[in-house]
Amino acid sequence: MKNFNSIKKNSDFQNVYNKGKSYANKQLVMYVLDNNMKNSRIGISVSKKVGNSIVRHRITRLIRECYRLNEDKLERNIDIVVVVRIQAKEAGFHEIMKSYLHLCNLHKILKEMV
Repeated sequence: MKNFNSIKKNSDFQNVYNKGKSYANKQLVMYVLDNNMKNSRIGISVSKKVGNSIVRHRITRLIRECYRLNEDKLERNIDIVVVVRIQAKEAGFHEIMKSYLHLCNLHKILKEMV
Protein backbone atom coordinates (compact mmCIF):
# COMPACT_ATOMS: atom_id res chain seq x y z
CA MET A 1 0.00 0.00 0.00
CA LYS A 2 1.25 3.45 -0.90
CA ASN A 3 2.05 5.80 1.96
CA PHE A 4 -0.05 8.94 2.12
CA ASN A 5 1.19 12.39 2.84
CA SER A 6 -0.98 12.97 5.85
CA ILE A 7 -1.40 15.71 8.41
CA LYS A 8 -0.37 14.36 11.80
CA LYS A 9 0.48 17.31 14.04
CA ASN A 10 -2.25 19.07 15.99
CA SER A 11 -0.70 22.42 15.04
CA ASP A 12 -1.09 21.58 11.34
CA PHE A 13 -4.75 20.63 11.89
CA GLN A 14 -5.35 23.87 13.80
CA ASN A 15 -3.69 25.89 11.05
CA VAL A 16 -6.02 24.42 8.43
CA TYR A 17 -9.07 24.90 10.70
CA ASN A 18 -8.24 28.54 11.46
CA LYS A 19 -6.93 29.76 8.10
CA GLY A 20 -8.58 27.39 5.64
CA LYS A 21 -11.90 27.63 3.89
CA SER A 22 -14.63 25.13 4.76
CA TYR A 23 -17.65 23.64 3.07
CA ALA A 24 -19.96 20.98 4.44
CA ASN A 25 -22.63 18.57 3.37
CA LYS A 26 -24.73 16.02 5.21
CA GLN A 27 -21.88 13.57 5.89
CA LEU A 28 -18.58 15.47 5.73
CA VAL A 29 -16.97 18.83 6.41
CA MET A 30 -13.91 19.71 4.33
CA TYR A 31 -11.34 22.37 5.13
CA VAL A 32 -8.82 23.33 2.44
CA LEU A 33 -5.72 25.52 2.75
CA ASP A 34 -2.84 26.15 0.36
CA ASN A 35 0.47 24.92 1.72
CA ASN A 36 4.03 25.78 0.71
CA MET A 37 5.01 22.19 0.03
CA LYS A 38 5.42 20.36 -3.25
CA ASN A 39 2.66 17.88 -2.48
CA SER A 40 -0.81 17.72 -1.00
CA ARG A 41 -1.65 16.30 2.42
CA ILE A 42 -4.85 14.95 3.94
CA GLY A 43 -5.99 14.79 7.53
CA ILE A 44 -9.09 12.90 8.68
CA SER A 45 -10.91 13.59 11.93
CA VAL A 46 -13.55 11.20 13.23
CA SER A 47 -15.09 11.91 16.63
CA LYS A 48 -16.05 9.25 19.15
CA LYS A 49 -19.63 10.45 18.70
CA VAL A 50 -19.62 8.77 15.28
CA GLY A 51 -19.13 5.30 16.73
CA ASN A 52 -16.72 2.85 18.26
CA SER A 53 -13.19 2.35 16.98
CA ILE A 54 -14.23 -0.19 14.36
CA VAL A 55 -16.73 2.22 12.82
CA ARG A 56 -14.29 5.16 13.01
CA HIS A 57 -11.47 3.23 11.34
CA ARG A 58 -13.81 1.95 8.61
CA ILE A 59 -14.87 5.49 7.74
CA THR A 60 -11.26 6.65 7.82
CA ARG A 61 -10.29 3.91 5.36
CA LEU A 62 -13.18 4.86 3.06
CA ILE A 63 -12.15 8.53 2.99
CA ARG A 64 -8.50 7.62 2.47
CA GLU A 65 -9.56 5.45 -0.48
CA CYS A 66 -11.60 8.36 -1.92
CA TYR A 67 -8.49 10.53 -1.66
CA ARG A 68 -6.27 7.86 -3.24
CA LEU A 69 -8.59 7.28 -6.21
CA ASN A 70 -8.86 11.01 -6.94
CA GLU A 71 -5.38 12.18 -5.93
CA ASP A 72 -4.26 12.74 -9.52
CA LYS A 73 -7.36 14.90 -10.17
CA LEU A 74 -6.67 17.25 -7.23
CA GLU A 75 -4.75 20.50 -7.34
CA ARG A 76 -1.26 20.32 -5.86
CA ASN A 77 0.09 22.12 -2.80
CA ILE A 78 -3.01 21.96 -0.62
CA ASP A 79 -3.81 20.67 2.83
CA ILE A 80 -7.20 18.97 3.17
CA VAL A 81 -8.84 18.16 6.50
CA VAL A 82 -11.99 16.05 6.38
CA VAL A 83 -14.22 16.00 9.46
CA VAL A 84 -16.74 13.18 9.55
CA ARG A 85 -20.29 13.82 10.71
CA ILE A 86 -22.46 11.30 12.52
CA GLN A 87 -24.65 10.69 9.43
CA ALA A 88 -21.65 9.11 7.66
CA LYS A 89 -21.81 6.13 10.02
CA GLU A 90 -24.56 4.48 7.97
CA ALA A 91 -23.13 5.45 4.57
CA GLY A 92 -21.48 3.09 2.13
CA PHE A 93 -18.43 3.73 -0.01
CA HIS A 94 -20.32 5.21 -2.95
CA GLU A 95 -22.17 7.69 -0.72
CA ILE A 96 -18.92 8.76 0.95
CA MET A 97 -17.27 9.14 -2.47
CA LYS A 98 -20.18 11.24 -3.71
CA SER A 99 -19.98 13.50 -0.64
CA TYR A 100 -16.19 13.79 -0.96
CA LEU A 101 -16.33 14.75 -4.66
CA HIS A 102 -19.18 17.18 -3.98
CA LEU A 103 -17.01 19.03 -1.46
CA CYS A 104 -14.01 18.95 -3.81
CA ASN A 105 -16.19 20.59 -6.47
CA LEU A 106 -17.36 23.26 -4.03
CA HIS A 107 -13.75 24.05 -3.13
CA LYS A 108 -12.82 24.01 -6.84
CA ILE A 109 -9.79 21.81 -6.14
CA LEU A 110 -10.46 19.31 -8.93
CA LYS A 111 -8.36 19.88 -12.05
CA GLU A 112 -10.16 20.53 -15.28
CA MET A 113 -10.19 17.29 -17.26
CA VAL A 114 -9.69 17.78 -20.99
